[in-house]
Amino acid sequence: MGRRALRKLNPTLDLSPYYAEIEDLTDECTVADFFTQQQPLEIEVGSGKGLFMQTASVDHPERNFLGIEIARKYAKHCASRLARQEQANAFMLQGDALGFISKHIANNIVAAIHVYFPDPWWKARHRKRRVMNESFVTDIIRCLIPNGILHFWTDVKEYFDVTLELLEGFPELSGPKAVEEKTAKHDLDYRTHFERRMRKNDIPVYRSQFILS
Repeated sequence: MGRRALRKLNPTLDLSPYYAEIEDLTDECTVADFFTQQQPLEIEVGSGKGLFMQTASVDHPERNFLGIEIARKYAKHCASRLARQEQANAFMLQGDALGFISKHIANNIVAAIHVYFPDPWWKARHRKRRVMNESFVTDIIRCLIPNGILHFWTDVKEYFDVTLELLEGFPELSGPKAVEEKTAKHDLDYRTHFERRMRKNDIPVYRSQFILS
């Protein structure tokens, strides 16, 4: 199953209520600037085509969802999905997620952080670029609320094992908790587009959940 081409952006669609680029933000910017209501916050690092952002924000209007995607074309695609359904509790940022979280996310304000199918950086000399690293986990612990949740999924067994070994070094995080694979009821009933592609190609998905004590 090949990748589906991105839908062309509607030039008349106003993305400004749902999209910003991190390099344009002021130093004083906080997540409160992106939402009209103060609600529990969840962050997705690497939103891809935006399926999680779209479905989660619809299913949980009582929560705010912030997606961060480094690829501009995908970040704008995600924002266009939110704009078409006028999803006021969801917002997309384009740029470096780890830098933004380190600089702009205050302590103990995030209910959940979602990391789904991050780039595995296959070559050994590029492994240092992986998003799941000691510095990022330290920031995750800093910004999660008590009983806040880290979701980490990948289709790469080696990356999964290395990440679980990394997380074992942080006693503040309890896990990994088992995450069962649910039966999809329709073509959009997956956590992300990437999960759908993996499962339709019979490729295993490794899922984990950690809770901040």
